Amino acid sequence: MAARTRRSGGSEGSLGSERVVVALGGNAIVPAGRTGTADEQTASIAAAMAGLAGVIAGGVRQVVLTHGNGPQVGNLLLKNELARDVVPPVPLDWCVAQTQATIGFTLANALGDELAGHGVPRTVVPLVSRVLVAADDPAFSAPTKPVGPRITDEAEVERRRRTGQTFAATAAGWRRTVPSPTPLASLELEVIRDLLDGGAVVVANGGGGVPTVRGDDGRLRGVEAVIDKDLAGALLATELGADRFVILTDVRGVAVGYGTPEERWLGEVPVAELRALAASGAFGVGSMGPKVDAACRFVEAGGDSAVIASLDEVGPALEGRVGTRVVGDRP
Repeated sequence: MAARTRRSGGSEGSLGSERVVVALGGNAIVPAGRTGTADEQTASIAAAMAGLAGVIAGGVRQVVLTHGNGPQVGNLLLKNELARDVVPPVPLDWCVAQTQATIGFTLANALGDELAGHGVPRTVVPLVSRVLVAADDPAFSAPTKPVGPRITDEAEVERRRRTGQTFAATAAGWRRTVPSPTPLASLELEVIRDLLDGGAVVVANGGGGVPTVRGDDGRLRGVEAVIDKDLAGALLATELGADRFVILTDVRGVAVGYGTPEERWLGEVPVAELRALAASGAFGVGSMGPKVDAACRFVEAGGDSAVIASLDEVGPALEGRVGTRVVGDRP
């Protein structure tokens, strides 16, 4: 995790004085049970931005949004395959950049309109943003991140394996797997800082950012990979010296024994305790595991608190009043 840069001149008191990074889960864009049409995604984003606009209008000084893009990238990869004999397929880093732009401008429209309705003249700026990863990251030799739809035709899987793609078997077929390297630096960081200082709300590092490596010649280039969006959000929050990092998802927080009779929801929890629970396998390797890791990384790097909460409670979540609140270890 990058070194934390504490802002000067900001207080640690009310929400109105804070700089906050908010990570929107995929449910904010394509809720379960939806097909993900443009109209559906636009409506889902508008609903999410209505709640956030109210919080910003209430006095949050600086806000950065990041977001997931898994379903959208999956759709582009499917289009690659269906149209491969008609138009050239595009690489994975291009897919990430394209979905950043599409989701970013939709977020900007929706949040800008909501803020205008509150009488708050704040510009919302979406960035196509890159995140640096190491060219020798071990993830490149062990692709584990599932992307795209499940495939049930074994012959199709074998055909695609011959093109260099890798797959993992699931109970319902096969999923393509790609590298998920560790994010090292947000390459648009200085621009994001300038925009925040100028009063804008910024959308950045969407989908984890476009994965980018620096070659031996010093040149930057995109690579076939997907960065975890929560880890990239935690990195950006640390780089910006944010006071709080908030992950909004489709459940009310982090639970131990989720879905069992012993289910227990966590409220405020010291980072060491949460790390111990994660090490014991309490959260598995599914969607909650990376969120817990990202929240812990932010607090371990010096952040005041990280919150994992439901999108439906965006206001109380940004204030740290609901969800699972990860804090530094008690003395």
